[in-house]
Amino acid sequence: MVAADSSKFPSWVFIAVLVFLLTVDLSSAQGELQQCVDGTYEHEGATCCLCGAGTFVERHCTTSQPRICTNCAERTYSSHPHYQESCEPCTSCSHTNANLEVDEPCTRARDATCRCKKDHFCSIGKETCRICYLCKKCTDGVKVACTATNDTVCNDKIEGGTNTGMIAGIIVPIVLILIGLLVFIWIRKHNRKGNNTPDEERNGGPAGVLEDLSLKEPLLALGPNLPDIANIIGWKTMKDVAIRSCMLETTIENCKLNHVGDVQEQTLQLLQEFVQKEGGQALTTLIQNMKNGGHRKKAEMVIAKLTPPT
Repeated sequence: MVAADSSKFPSWVFIAVLVFLLTVDLSSAQGELQQCVDGTYEHEGATCCLCGAGTFVERHCTTSQPRICTNCAERTYSSHPHYQESCEPCTSCSHTNANLEVDEPCTRARDATCRCKKDHFCSIGKETCRICYLCKKCTDGVKVACTATNDTVCNDKIEGGTNTGMIAGIIVPIVLILIGLLVFIWIRKHNRKGNNTPDEERNGGPAGVLEDLSLKEPLLALGPNLPDIANIIGWKTMKDVAIRSCMLETTIENCKLNHVGDVQEQTLQLLQEFVQKEGGQALTTLIQNMKNGGHRKKAEMVIAKLTPPT
C-alpha cells in the first residue's frame, strides 16, 4: 500500500510548474520593456520603443506586436533615436563650383561633413560653409599660409626693400580719381550744352556713375560684404541678375532647394555662385545687370555699401 502511494506524481509538483511558467512570462514582459534603452513613444494607444540611430521605423508597434526598425538606406542617415518612418538624406559635397570635398563620409548614424579643397578657403567656418574661394597667390613671399578658414597673407616688402604693394595702393587710386575727375568735368560740360538725358534727370546726377565702376574711387572687397549685399538685393532681383548672366537654371534651383523657407540664405548662396562664375568682373557685372533689369536703386545701395567712408 505504501509502495503504491509513493508511485503517484505529487500534486504540488504541478502547482510549482505553473507558478514557474507565470514567473517566466512576467520576466519576459519586463525584459521587453527594459529593452527600450533609447526611450519610448506613443502610437495609437500603444507604447513603442524608439528606433536607434542609423535606423528608421518600418512598422509601428501595436498592443500585441513590437515595432520593427530597419537600417537606413545608402546615402541616408539618422543621428539619434527617433520614431520617423524614413532617414535623412546625406549632405552632398559635390556642388558645382563650390570647391568642396568630403571631410568625413556619411554613415547610417552620422551625416557627411565637407571641407575646402586644397588651396581654397572659406572664412565662415567648415560647419556652415557652402562655397570656398581660391587662395591668393603672393609675388613677394607668404607671411601667413592659406588655411581652410583664412586667405593667404602676403609679405609687405620684396627682397630689395621696395614696397610695391604700398606704391600700387597709392598710385592706382590717384590715377582713378584723376580719370574720374576728368570724366565728371566732361559730363558737366556736356550737360551745360543741353544734352541731359531723362535718365540723368531722374537720378539727380550723371548716368556714368553706374556705367563704369572703374571711374569711382576704390571700393571695399566684395567677398566679406556678401551677406549684407544679399540682404540689399533680395531673391527676386538676384535671380534676375543670375539669369541675365546666363547661369544654369539647375544652379539657381539648387540654391532655392538647399534652403527651403530661408530667402536670405537662398539669395546669399546664389550670390556666391554668381561671384564664383564671374570672377574678377563680378561686381561690375552685378551692377550692370541690376541696372539693365530696372533695379537701379538697389545698385546704388550696393555701391554705397562698398564705398569706404571718407
